[in-house]
Amino acid sequence: MGTNNLRVLEITVISGEDLSINRRQPVKKNAFVTIKTASFKDQMMMTKMDKDGGSYPAWDEKFVMNMPMHARYFTAEVRCKTNNAGERIIGTARIPASDFLGGYVPENYLHFLSYRLWDTKGERNGIINLSVRVKSSPEIKVNGGAASCSRPWSGAAAGADQKVSDGGMVTGIPVWSA
Repeated sequence: MGTNNLRVLEITVISGEDLSINRRQPVKKNAFVTIKTASFKDQMMMTKMDKDGGSYPAWDEKFVMNMPMHARYFTAEVRCKTNNAGERIIGTARIPASDFLGGYVPENYLHFLSYRLWDTKGERNGIINLSVRVKSSPEIKVNGGAASCSRPWSGAAAGADQKVSDGGMVTGIPVWSA
């Protein structure tokens, strides 16, 4: 997969809220997060364990990951290290690409997002807070600078000889300038 088929994400795992084990007992310690994208190498990143945050852990860790252009989401999974050297899944969230791509936001816009976590039984189990930024591509340059989302334009009114009263509408044809 070439670099043209990938977008670069900067994901910061900020914190978790109201985490519990089996919806009964609050998480006491050792919570961490794995982030997975659907890439050609199934890329996965992992935060450090929060040893004292309990049910409200804070990680504040930043990762830079590749995500295929066709991918519709990435996955954040909160886990907890148990006493018997195992791991327990606390909850999972799928973060849709549509939440941080497209629309009217400029390149490199920092999105602060919060998602409900769902446990293995399909029940609510806390919240994860993170930020996502789609990094601009260094290959795209316009006049020596980074390309922007919008270009300046000027228009010529379609009916320039007609008067427009207050509250009226003028239609025009956009003319792109270089």
